[in-house]
Amino acid sequence: MTLKLRAAAVTDRGLIRSGNQDSVHTGSWLVAVADGMGGMAAGDLASRIAIETIAPLDQPTPDEDLVAVLRDALAEASARIRAAVEAEPTRQGMGTTLTALLFSAAGTGLALAHIGDSRAYLLRDGMFTQVTRDDTFVQLLVDQGVIDAEQARSHPRRAVVTQALQGEPANPAYATATPVAGDRWLLCSDGLSNVVRSDSLAEALHSYPDRDACAKRLVDLALRAGGPDNITVVVADVVDEDDR
Repeated sequence: MTLKLRAAAVTDRGLIRSGNQDSVHTGSWLVAVADGMGGMAAGDLASRIAIETIAPLDQPTPDEDLVAVLRDALAEASARIRAAVEAEPTRQGMGTTLTALLFSAAGTGLALAHIGDSRAYLLRDGMFTQVTRDDTFVQLLVDQGVIDAEQARSHPRRAVVTQALQGEPANPAYATATPVAGDRWLLCSDGLSNVVRSDSLAEALHSYPDRDACAKRLVDLALRAGGPDNITVVVADVVDEDDR
């Protein structure tokens, strides 16, 4: 059995924002979500730079090279963002989150890269797990026991990101995993995760086998919750190569 990655994505500006600063990539080997920050034009540019920089990784890659190529690509994306700021100082402070999943050529491994507060979740054998840890001020408070996860959902500083790709030194997180047939990954910007509860996310992933329909359902849930931010969703399934 040879495992493959099959993905669908939906992005929406939401009900409040005048534009969409999110960028997304879905391919046969790579899926990624980036959420720009630093003002309309700058946020758009930062997320686009990040996605355009890592998009060439969407090709067969050996298991042992997955983390290395992701690390190099994120470093290059940060350097390109720095160059864009140097070219136009009014862009100072722009940056982007990035959460990316890279599937190996053999279908026997995958790697995840993460910085910021876009998230990756995994649904495996009915168990729904948040795989990434938010780089946010509020997450630090949760880690310190100052507030709990429920209080974090409504905290006034929940959007304060402590790490992003901004052309400055940062420490993205990298992890590897062994894919299993039937795994369903959800990558999303905080326009989804900040307004839709985890149990509702899990229910949608369970209830909508079709990837496109599932992604649309998740965006709809965010819109029904007020859609205060841009919303980007990737639903990626690990399937046998004969499964479409």
